[in-house]
Amino acid sequence: MALFGAKKKLGEQLIDAGLLTPDKLELALQEQQTTKARLGETLIAMGFMTAESFGNFFSTTMGIPTATAEDLKNFDPKVLEVVGDDLIRKHQVLPYAFDYDNINAIHVAMAEPNNLGIIDDIEMASGMEVIPHYSPQAELAIQLDKIYGKRSTMEAADQFLEEHKAEFGDEEEKEEEDTVGEAPIVKIVRSMIQQSVREGASDIHIEPMEKSLRIRSRVDGMLQQDAEYAPAMLAAMTARIKIISGLDISEKRKPQDGRLTYIVDGVEYDVRVSILPTVYGEKTVMRLTKKQGLTQEKKFLGLYPDDEARLDGIMNNPHGIILVTGPTGSGKSTTCYTVLNELNKPDVNIITVEDPVEANIAGINQVQVNVKAGLTFATALRSILRQDPDIIMIGEIRDGETAQIAVQASITGHLVISTLHTNSTSASVTRLIDMGVEPYMIGDAVVGIIAQRLVRRLCQECKVGHEATKQEKILLDWPQDQPLTVYEPNGCEKCGNGYKGRKAIYEIMPISSSIRRILHETVTAERIEEAAVAEGMNTLRMAGARNVVEGVTSISEMIRVAYDMDAQTAANASQLEEEEESSVFA
Repeated sequence: MALFGAKKKLGEQLIDAGLLTPDKLELALQEQQTTKARLGETLIAMGFMTAESFGNFFSTTMGIPTATAEDLKNFDPKVLEVVGDDLIRKHQVLPYAFDYDNINAIHVAMAEPNNLGIIDDIEMASGMEVIPHYSPQAELAIQLDKIYGKRSTMEAADQFLEEHKAEFGDEEEKEEEDTVGEAPIVKIVRSMIQQSVREGASDIHIEPMEKSLRIRSRVDGMLQQDAEYAPAMLAAMTARIKIISGLDISEKRKPQDGRLTYIVDGVEYDVRVSILPTVYGEKTVMRLTKKQGLTQEKKFLGLYPDDEARLDGIMNNPHGIILVTGPTGSGKSTTCYTVLNELNKPDVNIITVEDPVEANIAGINQVQVNVKAGLTFATALRSILRQDPDIIMIGEIRDGETAQIAVQASITGHLVISTLHTNSTSASVTRLIDMGVEPYMIGDAVVGIIAQRLVRRLCQECKVGHEATKQEKILLDWPQDQPLTVYEPNGCEKCGNGYKGRKAIYEIMPISSSIRRILHETVTAERIEEAAVAEGMNTLRMAGARNVVEGVTSISEMIRVAYDMDAQTAANASQLEEEEESSVFA
């Protein structure tokens, strides 16, 4: 046995080390009963510990070293053979090297390296001594997916096609039978969702092409191809997804929307399913949302202190409309739920009307829109106003009727929070006017507008810096006579393409008295923005530039997401380019 006599349970040891309180341990153990995850990963998921502090606990308190990313990447395949695939997958561990000093010992990366039961299993199966090392479960899952995930998925795909060879061998057109009960398809769908979650994907696209079935996932806002299967698998895969998301498997001619809850590595995800008939069959898109991620604290939004002060000022209004704007996938729901969390108090009645309800929040009354039953945003709002609410959250203002009711609710003493699909804070005002709301009513009702985008973070391990050029300084509004280092993506084993994760950038506009005066006069988005900037508002372009200067993201990412270069700036950049070219040829 390669371990010390650990008589106390892990939770007790963490308390003794001063890293955990008994109350937090009790909460984690309750959560663990639901998720069935290991205690360490539950503590990390709940924010009670970080993966780093958990690893430091093993190294300093228990003398167990940490396995590095290089260790996991450069594993010895012969060690896997010694332990066996079944045991590795069962316990989610990675034996990665033989020990140089002891020919009968192997190094094994584990999420809980003090688990004597797992160590005993490996020693009995391998006949070798185990030297345990700590590695976060998330990193182990990613590496094990690389080793086994796609291999097992392709094996399941081959097995499915072999079992149904007779069905798909005939080239004549026929109605394919749904085969949702087959284990290979169940395995393929499960593996596809798990791999996408572990890669940090927000969406999975299952797309029927003329001669193939393409699987793509959206990671950090960009689509990437994951796999390609035979077209014959489409019917069974779609049917399986329909069953687990509560859709009609017999309906193949109309679009359908459904949802399901999926647990991956002890974390609960909400999966929204959309199925759309195309010329080659039904296309499926699954949107993945971590339920805990939507109900985070305000400090995790990534706001700069000045923007946080503006948001606090807006939230302190007792009544009025707070609008959160941006395109699909810009993080609006996260911001709305975070604001609701901040405002959620025992003495406040909060009611939401959403389509769909993306996360359940204790203490808040949430209403799901049901168009078929006649429960639209507008009809739900009318009923909500008779429920004595203090705060109302509308999932989205989609039409003039909903906008008018929201304005009336805010004027009569309610705080209304909603989302709107517009490009900027000032454009939100003109959008409401287009919906039929009078400008002066917008000035009376709206108290603040938040526009946001998500930019990809540069991988801090491999980003490459260079001195900013004259054009880049113009793009960033940086003085030409001051030095500036900007960074670009490079790509490494940890990130793949030079980016890892995303960060929200914000444009927060409180509706001040000067902006209200503009709303009573001639209203243009440009004039509203000028007034807001004069009062200290950071535009999305300014927020993007700020993140470039701080090395968080790249200029190309800022331009892709948030940059709107006016004619004068373009002219200045063009002039500088001509000057540089002339100096080169001179």
